[in-house]
Amino acid sequence: MNKNRFKTNKGAIIAYVVVFGAIALMLLAGLLEYIIVQLRFAEQKNAWNEALGIAESGIDYYQWCLNNEVELDCDEVCEFDYTDQNGAVVGKYFIETANSEMCGQTISRTIISTGQTEKFPKVKRTIKVIYARESVAKYSYVLNSDVWIGGDHEINGPYLSNGGIRMDGRNQSTISSAVLLDGLPEFLCYDGDYWNSNNVCDSDCPVANGCRTASGGRCICPGVFATTANPTTGLFRINIPSFDFNSITSDLGTIKKAAIYGGGIYLPKSTTVAGYNGVYPNKTGRGYHLVFKDNGTVEVYIVTSLGSSPDNFSIVSQDQYTTPVFTVPSACSAIYVEDNVWPEGVIKGKVTLASANLILNDNIDTDIYLNKDIIYTDNDADGLAMIAENNVLIGKNSENDLELRAVIVAQKGKFGRNNYSGNFKDVLNIYGSVISEGRVGTQWVRTDTGQVVSGYLQRYTYFDPGQVYNAPPFVAHTDPDFKIVSWEEME
Repeated sequence: MNKNRFKTNKGAIIAYVVVFGAIALMLLAGLLEYIIVQLRFAEQKNAWNEALGIAESGIDYYQWCLNNEVELDCDEVCEFDYTDQNGAVVGKYFIETANSEMCGQTISRTIISTGQTEKFPKVKRTIKVIYARESVAKYSYVLNSDVWIGGDHEINGPYLSNGGIRMDGRNQSTISSAVLLDGLPEFLCYDGDYWNSNNVCDSDCPVANGCRTASGGRCICPGVFATTANPTTGLFRINIPSFDFNSITSDLGTIKKAAIYGGGIYLPKSTTVAGYNGVYPNKTGRGYHLVFKDNGTVEVYIVTSLGSSPDNFSIVSQDQYTTPVFTVPSACSAIYVEDNVWPEGVIKGKVTLASANLILNDNIDTDIYLNKDIIYTDNDADGLAMIAENNVLIGKNSENDLELRAVIVAQKGKFGRNNYSGNFKDVLNIYGSVISEGRVGTQWVRTDTGQVVSGYLQRYTYFDPGQVYNAPPFVAHTDPDFKIVSWEEME
């Protein structure tokens, strides 16, 4: 009886062992599966992170292609292997490109790079970046001469000169000078000749502001100094490297070719047009008057006579040789005028206006004259560059409140307004940049009394950040290399 009971208990124990063993195996199998799933999930997560790094490698590689001018080699193959330090292929990246061009000039490039690992090819990360080059529009002013910034002038943007700067206005950014005198960051603020218009100091040398007197009545001052409490002197910079002004001048010959052969607009010397076919036999062309319209067109008139100042002019229609209204081409919005030019109006799109005389043996440099507002249709999308072979001048009969939105370049001459004694205007607003070989000035002051004798009484300059990496064609770049100006991960 007891023997049978023992046998029965032994069988029950075996059954329990089998049942619980099976349960344990099931739990162990589930645990192992969970561990395997977690390990695979961790590997996938790691692959997800690695895919982003691989995609960024594609971006870096294309940037190298751009800056070494071999981007065509990168465009030919859109799929690239990604290898580890031992040379083993551990992933791939795929590159797609889109190029923004105008007049054959690369404005920006959009690159889309997708990365993946070899082990998890379905786990992908995609990056979209925009490459562009930094233009001179990063500055409010770039000068190659000494300058005096008046007490009424407010500068909002970096200001740079290879000459000395007397900064009596207000500034919200750096005021930098690269001037050197006998190896020191100084300049000759007054040379002893009161009538020398290049002086930015008078015979009373402002020694209390860092200047010092020298023999011959000369006044020597720091590269940047102030005689008022207006500026933020903590943003003054001296002893900086000299700026290569030649590097930021535009190739006028290239602009002319683009206007003639690249789909832009070319206007020949007005003297060859005014008497064309005897229509205006007694008229002599003096340049062109351009009126930009907000629909993307420009009306063109011939200037046939000038009054007491270059901006006091008379015009005639030029319909004797072509239609007087042009549509500015979107593919190459370069307008090259082989003559003086008087522009005004509303700009639509990115437009470059160049005024130069490149005819052999002519030896006449041209100017741009500004009298009326130049504004944009869309302040974010539009832009204007005005490039003069010689001067860019605001006329005697300019608007009382004048607004100029543009990158303004005076390659050989200066930007400014001549001294029309007793002629006063109220406000000048510049939204953009001024690049001038010579000394700028839109207000004239007696240095001995501080009295304003001519020009604009209030002046404000704002640099336009929308033009720094997306300037109109042929605006010079401060750096030849392309930089990432926009980065985003795409879903």
